[in-house]
Amino acid sequence: MRAIDIKNGKGPIESMFMNDIALPKIDHAKALVKVKAFGLNRMDLMQREGLYPLPPQAPATMGVEFSGTIEDIASEGETGFKKGDAVFGLAYGGAYAEYIAVSTHMLMHKPENLTHEQCAGIPETWITATQALFLIGEFEPGKSVLWHAGASAVSISGQQLSKGNDASRVFATARSDDKVDFCVKELGATAAYNTETTNWSQEVLKATDGKGVDIIVDFIGPATFAGNLECIARDGRIVNLASLSGMKLTPEMAQPDFGNFFRKRLRIEGSGLRSRDETYQGKLRDSLHDHALPKFVDGSFKILIEKVFPWEQIQDAHRLMESNKTKGKIICTIS
Repeated sequence: MRAIDIKNGKGPIESMFMNDIALPKIDHAKALVKVKAFGLNRMDLMQREGLYPLPPQAPATMGVEFSGTIEDIASEGETGFKKGDAVFGLAYGGAYAEYIAVSTHMLMHKPENLTHEQCAGIPETWITATQALFLIGEFEPGKSVLWHAGASAVSISGQQLSKGNDASRVFATARSDDKVDFCVKELGATAAYNTETTNWSQEVLKATDGKGVDIIVDFIGPATFAGNLECIARDGRIVNLASLSGMKLTPEMAQPDFGNFFRKRLRIEGSGLRSRDETYQGKLRDSLHDHALPKFVDGSFKILIEKVFPWEQIQDAHRLMESNKTKGKIICTIS
């Protein structure tokens, strides 16, 4: 089969090329899916550069989310799936290819009113947002939530999940006024703040009458650490999913007041999705099915796509993702 490969195993955008590789084999509860579309994620950029440690069960081929049709299914596959079914799902890797072998525990049936391109943009971002909000953040109706990197795919999903499940207030941050406006006008955030031009943590405190926000989902790391401690509410939860501002605090960054840990009884927890075992990921799939799938079908939740590329233009797709100018998913289609 054809697949996107990387010369010498890692490198810049120009190192990606179309290659012929072996068709994946299925066993136990796996299905062989003919891929119609796959979504790009920031981890793909890191994996391409050799900076993302792969879980042992992941193939070398990039890509963790896809949609397509089942070509074959192993004997232990979940009941309810059969050859010919249109599905979408999450995998440990291998989606940048004509076929992918994936556990049926991580598949969902494609709704008829959604396209393959839309469905390929759901699994990674919406499951990550579901995990951060419900499993780690312990969200309950009436709590308030702040999503950093508000125009990123996961935060686009998270703001909708928060609002759709009766958060009292939903806040977001971004690094441009355009993205701030997008969070409020398109996603329905209560308020959003430009981290380059405002003291966003003070604005969150003002908007919550000094109480602070109950849950913060952060992808930035050191640059937002001090502000998070400042504007989190007592008994709050800070969920860290990435560290886009680097791995260490630097002198020019605001310095955190560690007394907030004790005064506010905080819990900060880091998490990743790809390293989780199949059982855990299956629970997240079920949670997504319960909390979001009906709202995709009735149109309440938006699957925002920035651009669709034919997969022969994978280099251009990676360039667009590296530009940090997107407000939605980048999807590639296979014809």
